[in-house]
Amino acid sequence: MSTRHFARRGLLVILSSPSGAGKSTISRLLLDREKDLSLSISVTTRARRPSEVHGVHYHFVAMREFEKMRERGELLEWAEVHGNCYGTPRDPVETSLSEGRDVLFDIDWQGAEQIAAAMPEDVVSIFVLPPSGPELHSRLVRRAEDDEATILRRLANAREELGHYSDYDYVIVNDELQTALDGVTAILHAERLRRRRLVGVDGFVEGIVSAL
Repeated sequence: MSTRHFARRGLLVILSSPSGAGKSTISRLLLDREKDLSLSISVTTRARRPSEVHGVHYHFVAMREFEKMRERGELLEWAEVHGNCYGTPRDPVETSLSEGRDVLFDIDWQGAEQIAAAMPEDVVSIFVLPPSGPELHSRLVRRAEDDEATILRRLANAREELGHYSDYDYVIVNDELQTALDGVTAILHAERLRRRRLVGVDGFVEGIVSAL
C-alpha cells in the first residue's frame, strides 16, 4: 500500500465498543504499528484512574473549563457518559487531516455520531464487539480498576451501546486480540486508498496519459 506519488487527505478512524470489549487495547496496538496514525486526546471531567497520565490518555479538566470549551465552539464533539463529560478538541483534528495524517478516536457511539455528522467524508467507523455477555463481565472484573457499582453501571450501559453497532461501517468481534487487530489494520489500509482521499491522483493520472 503506497500513496507516495501524490498527496493524501487524512482520515478519522473511530473505534467504539462497550466498556471492556477491548477497543482501548486495540487502539494502543494499532498506534504502535501505524506511524501515520495518532490518537485524538479527549478532554474529560472524569477522575483520573491510577494507571492514566494527564495529556497522554486524556486531558483531565474541571466541569467549568469543559463548559467554557463547549461554549467557545472548541469541541468537535462531546458527550456525557457514566455521569462524566468527554469531548474532542477541534483544531488538532483539522490540522492532521489537512497534513495527510490519520486520527484515531477511542470514543462511544454518541461522539461517533456527532463526528460522522460533522465530517462524513473523512470518517471510517468500526464497532468492536465482545465474544459474549459473560466474557464482557469477566473482562470488567479482571480489569480491577472500577468498584462493583461502576461495573454494574457499565454493564447496564453496554445494553444501550450494543444497540448502535449497526450505525458503524465495520464490525469486529474481539475474540482473539491479534485477529481483531489485523482486521482493524486491514480496514485502515483499504480506507487510505479511497479515491476521494487521494488529493493529487487526478494530476498523476493525467501525467501518465500525456506521456503515452
